[in-house]
Amino acid sequence: MAKFTFNLPDIGEGIAEAEIVAWHVKPGDMVEEDGQLADMMTDKATVEMESPVAGKVLEVAGEVGDTVAIGGMLVVIEVEGEVPDEVLEENEAAAEAAPEAEPAPESAPEPKPEPEPEPEPASEPSPAPAPAPAPAATKVLASPAVRKRAKDLGIDLAQVKPAEDGRIRHADLDAFISYTGGFAAAAPARADETIKVIGLRKRIAENMQAAKRNIPHFTYVEECDVTELERTRAQLNENRGDRPKLTMLPLLISAICKALPNFPMINARFDDEAKVVTRHGSVHLGMATMTDNGLMVPVIRDAQGKNLWQLAREITRLAEAARNGSAKSEELSGSTLTITSLGPLGGVATTPVINRPEVAIIGPNRIVERPMFVTGADGQERIEKRKLMNISISCDHRVVDGYDAAAFVQEVKKLIEAPATILAG
Repeated sequence: MAKFTFNLPDIGEGIAEAEIVAWHVKPGDMVEEDGQLADMMTDKATVEMESPVAGKVLEVAGEVGDTVAIGGMLVVIEVEGEVPDEVLEENEAAAEAAPEAEPAPESAPEPKPEPEPEPEPASEPSPAPAPAPAPAATKVLASPAVRKRAKDLGIDLAQVKPAEDGRIRHADLDAFISYTGGFAAAAPARADETIKVIGLRKRIAENMQAAKRNIPHFTYVEECDVTELERTRAQLNENRGDRPKLTMLPLLISAICKALPNFPMINARFDDEAKVVTRHGSVHLGMATMTDNGLMVPVIRDAQGKNLWQLAREITRLAEAARNGSAKSEELSGSTLTITSLGPLGGVATTPVINRPEVAIIGPNRIVERPMFVTGADGQERIEKRKLMNISISCDHRVVDGYDAAAFVQEVKKLIEAPATILAG
């Protein structure tokens, strides 16, 4: 038998450590070669770690939520026979990447504990007072029919005051409901929960904190008439054939990409430490996506070069990959601008948090129908029912001026209110 210490290998360029988000083994378990050991999360993605050898797990690096440095011990495994040379070489290379531990200071000899004083002899204990008898529970008088009705309504009969002779009747229930406005009894309180913030939720918390701490946000909101855009979308869907059904998002992304060349300061990333802004020519659009584990941002590469149907396919593919955990590291990084949409839950306006190190994030809101004054071809004003949507944009005020953000949104508004301009080459 031999002990093999499996060190966490290099799992991504520039990655110094990874967080344990799930263990698939525990001390005492047997693991096969290539068997799953743990899921490790970096800034980029979650990586499944597999065992290079078969054997018995003796020790693991820590608990879920702990971090392990690249090259640090992940698992100790007891193996039969010799470990293959190529496995040892790879493992040694990983260990060399581990940061050197600082020497621990020499510890001083522990002082001898002071002898505890002898306890004084206790005096005769005085008799404890007898506990007061518990008050007898008052019996609630009510017929079975009244009890059943109260139970169905969620009413505690002990809270109901009978009108006469101490017996609760249906009329007493009616009076109680009328007095409490129908809120007869509060729902039972849920038990408190203590949940450790780990994995993606921990990463989201750290990123949001860093964004709000480092970036002076400002938000601009504009109302857009999307009546014609929705009509155009419906017409395109009627004749789509085997192509994917269009949502509003591909049309909005196309409008954003058409407007960006005149506003390069929006499609940019800001390096805080180097104090350098990089204005990107290509639009690598981050798409905020809600998953069971939290918010992820898969990236549509070169969104400016895709037509509506290509955007629709990519939106569906990336959203599904993010939700089922199959998104690759390169599909979750490198965005130059992010769009975030809550769909029907979008609200009237939002103040989205910037996806650092980007300098802007765009948030379309819910579409609502309202009457509006519209000028017809004859120059006469009339009232029409129109579909309206607010567009929010949050920007980094260190890089983007308020005027530029407003001018950019106005350009997007002009495009989506005249959808033929989006479809034109």
